[in-house]
Amino acid sequence: MNNEMDNDVELTPVRQQHRFDEKNLRSYLQHHLEGNFEKMEVLQFEGGQSNPTFQISIPERSFVLRKKPPGKLLKSAHQVEREYRVMSALQDTDVPVPETLHLCEDESVIGTPFFVMEMVQGRVLVDTHLPSFSPEERSALYKSFIESGAALHKVDYQSVGLETFGRSGNYYARQVHRWTEQYIASETQKNESMDAIMAWLPDNIPDSDETSIVHGDFRIPNCIIHSTEPKIVALLDWELSTIGHPLADLSHWCSGMFHGDTPFPENYKELGLISEQEGLDLYCKLTGRSGIENWNFYVTFNLFRSAAIRQGVYKRGLDGNASSDQWQETGESAMRTANRAWDLVQEAGLV
Repeated sequence: MNNEMDNDVELTPVRQQHRFDEKNLRSYLQHHLEGNFEKMEVLQFEGGQSNPTFQISIPERSFVLRKKPPGKLLKSAHQVEREYRVMSALQDTDVPVPETLHLCEDESVIGTPFFVMEMVQGRVLVDTHLPSFSPEERSALYKSFIESGAALHKVDYQSVGLETFGRSGNYYARQVHRWTEQYIASETQKNESMDAIMAWLPDNIPDSDETSIVHGDFRIPNCIIHSTEPKIVALLDWELSTIGHPLADLSHWCSGMFHGDTPFPENYKELGLISEQEGLDLYCKLTGRSGIENWNFYVTFNLFRSAAIRQGVYKRGLDGNASSDQWQETGESAMRTANRAWDLVQEAGLV
């Protein structure tokens, strides 16, 4: 990443609610990383609704620091320690991840646990339709993106030391329970669609216990793209990663790309975009699958989870702990996403 990443991503002075003792951090990093931290400068990335993210610059190089937000946090949320662990485990695999440099679990340094990783040069693009790309570049980037997900799901999680990173089997049962609890804990108003989905999901979980490493928020805005080529060079934001069902990542991407707030263009072929089915076919080819059953469940679950996450962001904003000034929009966004999920269930004749 750099200061010329993309117009959608900004570096700003550290926001008031996320300020910490930079002198303490300077002294700490001087003893744990190579370089001269006497002239250290700190800026904050505007993106990142969950864990505040900062650019740490010294004369020799720049780093990225991710920390937990301040204030009272929901149980099992904002686990920067897990982000650090999974990225460290993937260093020598085909999965593109930044080099991890240091994890600090001592809250006395800057108030919360944090980790430091290398700053990967490239672009971060928030608009998944990639308006600045040519049709050929869009097609190549989506292939690279799906390849990165397939590479992740083919990693033997036990061989890279992640056998205790999560439980195998019953992934969706556990996830439905977890996000139902998270949503209820952050609920600020009743949502009939969300109530209906939370009742429907537990009774419609597919009978499939495939297990792999799951990124948890697999989408192009969480990637760094090569500075000049349509190629994924790093997957970021591993906070929600675990051991789980591989289709969770693919359906998460599809739920946002094809069922999100921005309509999918009808002229997608001439734009170089791929359809949902084409994405599924490419993933199946890369992972050796013959096809995918119960696809509507996987998409519905991810819309439900997205609504729960957005509601959590909105609640943190009301409490004064949001990681970005964009939190005000997420309350209505959570409602829209829940409505869309329940519409999908009804349109597919699943109720």
